[in-house]
Amino acid sequence: MTLTKRIVPCIDVDLDDEGEPAVYTGVNFQDLEHTGDPVEMARRYNEAGADEFVFLDITASADGRETMLDVVESIADEVFIPLTVGGGIRTREDVKETLRAGADKVSINTAALQRPALIEAGAEAFGSQSVVISVDAKRRFDERGEQYARVDGESCWFECTVKGGREGTGRDVIEWVRAAEARGAGELFVNSIDADGTKEGYDLPLTRAVCDAVSTPVIASSGCGGPEHALEAFEAGADAALAASIFHFGTYSVREVKEYLHERGVPVRL
Repeated sequence: MTLTKRIVPCIDVDLDDEGEPAVYTGVNFQDLEHTGDPVEMARRYNEAGADEFVFLDITASADGRETMLDVVESIADEVFIPLTVGGGIRTREDVKETLRAGADKVSINTAALQRPALIEAGAEAFGSQSVVISVDAKRRFDERGEQYARVDGESCWFECTVKGGREGTGRDVIEWVRAAEARGAGELFVNSIDADGTKEGYDLPLTRAVCDAVSTPVIASSGCGGPEHALEAFEAGADAALAASIFHFGTYSVREVKEYLHERGVPVRL
């Protein structure tokens, strides 16, 4: 049986000036603009026919604070589709508490890079399907990488970054996703720092390179400007296409994206 491809709205959540949770949208993980209320947006996407929903606390890790579990609980009460939560998850106990708050999956980036054994601990305790490894990838055109792709006629590798792409780790993305898969990651959430918020399409060389390297399901993220970009991501091997701006600002609905894909032979849930 052919597995359906998934369309996944995502909200990036931070604390506003009054310390209240708010959704923000930016470009290249910068110049963030207030977009809406996280619980209301989750409710809207649940009703719109999204296959899954992603909540990212975008400054929890950088600020060294805990994930907004009270907001996660409120969202879990509103959505009846799989909910992935990321940001500020550092320990097995954090994984446990986030799942207890209502998440179906946790997305881990920084802590997994720092302590890869966390992947195994999470998978063994809660099942691989609960552990999503998030990768914030950035293009590098130097000779420090391990696995290279052709990008615009040049040889390029992809570096794992942290703190919203502001800090490189020196870790090659392709080597890292292979290692994460071997340790029990159930899914890979691949963000492109270069494409984020541009609406010019996913980083297809990145998506293709990751999908070719692993058998674990891959969520393509960053850069979606329309249904045609989701189609390109699926043609590159992705199992799910994540988008934010086009849904947040009403450029396209989830239904419109799915109908476009269905008309072109992509299996989706309508």
